[in-house]
Amino acid sequence: MIGKLAAPLCALMLALMPMSGQAHEAHAGALTIIHPSIPAVMQGAQAAAGYFTIVNAGDSADRLTAVEVDFAAMAMMHSSETDAAGVTRMIDVGAVEVPAGATVKLAPGGLHVMFMGLTAPIAEGVMLPGTLVFDHAGKVPVEFMVTTAGKAPDMSGHKMTP
Repeated sequence: MIGKLAAPLCALMLALMPMSGQAHEAHAGALTIIHPSIPAVMQGAQAAAGYFTIVNAGDSADRLTAVEVDFAAMAMMHSSETDAAGVTRMIDVGAVEVPAGATVKLAPGGLHVMFMGLTAPIAEGVMLPGTLVFDHAGKVPVEFMVTTAGKAPDMSGHKMTP
């Protein structure tokens, strides 16, 4: 009797384990979107940043043209740039090119998504649904994992080469 219950019980236990420390990804054709995440923000904050990595294992380029979410009034793709005086500013890039055979990282200090006019809490451990819109791959559903504030997600065990 116990032998018959062991496999289903193990499967149930694995399904119920917290996912907060694990990388997650989405696939669309030759594209892999690795670990969409948002660092937690204080309650009442009106903006948050989103990060992920796009791996294009295909022979043709694609372009990320939009990010759609229900938890913010607006999502824009930005680049952070620091001038000679040390002043950092965000620049709206409109779209992100994803060359064939390339890996593009949206990460702190560089390309990122800004979610403005937050309409839902961005609390650690929450998974927030969204959609990445590409020219060729189309609409790709993702889940943004809300991580510890100020801490980049640990993807050391995840292979990011096509």
